[in-house]
Amino acid sequence: MEREIIGLFMRYFKNQGDLPLGDDAGALKFGDEWLVATNDMLVKSTDVPEIMTPEQVGFKVFTMNISDLAAMGAKPIGFLFSLGVPNKFDMNYLKGIALGLAKASKFYETPIISADTNEACDLIIDGIALGKTKRILTRSGANAGDLVCVTGDIGRALAGLKVYFENLDVGKGTREALYEKLLEPKARIKEGQILSKYANAAIDISDGMSKELHLVAEMSGVKILVDSEKLPIQEEVFEVAGLLGLDPIEIALASGEEFELIFTIPEEHLDKLNFDFTVIGRVEKGEGVYLRRNGKLEKMPVLGWEHLSRLNKK
Repeated sequence: MEREIIGLFMRYFKNQGDLPLGDDAGALKFGDEWLVATNDMLVKSTDVPEIMTPEQVGFKVFTMNISDLAAMGAKPIGFLFSLGVPNKFDMNYLKGIALGLAKASKFYETPIISADTNEACDLIIDGIALGKTKRILTRSGANAGDLVCVTGDIGRALAGLKVYFENLDVGKGTREALYEKLLEPKARIKEGQILSKYANAAIDISDGMSKELHLVAEMSGVKILVDSEKLPIQEEVFEVAGLLGLDPIEIALASGEEFELIFTIPEEHLDKLNFDFTVIGRVEKGEGVYLRRNGKLEKMPVLGWEHLSRLNKK
């Protein structure tokens, strides 16, 4: 449903600026630099688990938008937001959101430059982030021969959500490791700025690694091969998968709002990256995304989050 809605609007948007719509953010060219802009919305009833504090909510809204800039290789220069608030909403909760936004503004070294408020039927925060870069990264730049890489680790956000909803009996250490990624994810903004010099394509993991890989392959017109044994999955994810009888690889591939960066890069540039990342596969000529597992190559299923998908089940 979400893709259908996007497709509907895209049919009518002919004036799309210097970078066509379809990437993590839009962009306009100013001299020898790109002005990058993105917006991302948080709705309390669908995006906020009860265990998330108001301060974490505010911080997350900032992170959601800054992460899109990271995927484009841009340096943040400003943040804006609109706030929809139900009538008689808890002012202490709003205070927590304000504190979270302020904390994120300091953490990402990005000023808050404008805001708006209005009445709404649910708590809604729509953020906008602005950035700039000399060389923009897109989802369509992957080339055959590139290595496919990812920052950090994957799977903890979804595993943490399952611990919460299933009320799983896990140890304190496991719970803390999972909830850290679920409740307090961080955008890879510094890594994105480095990648803008060397990578060919990038995307952040907001809806799930599987969906993001399929987008890169489709928009770049290439085939992507991923080795399951190389996926950076922490032991806590395997623990949760075992308790639920689920496939830990599928949890990792479906886990959304990780805000890690998937990128493709020529092998000769790997030694220029001074941050932690994992090589998980390779780009080849062709189409589609494939997973090498137990010595066999299989098509990678499209896993992950899609807004409004529940409507398809009616």
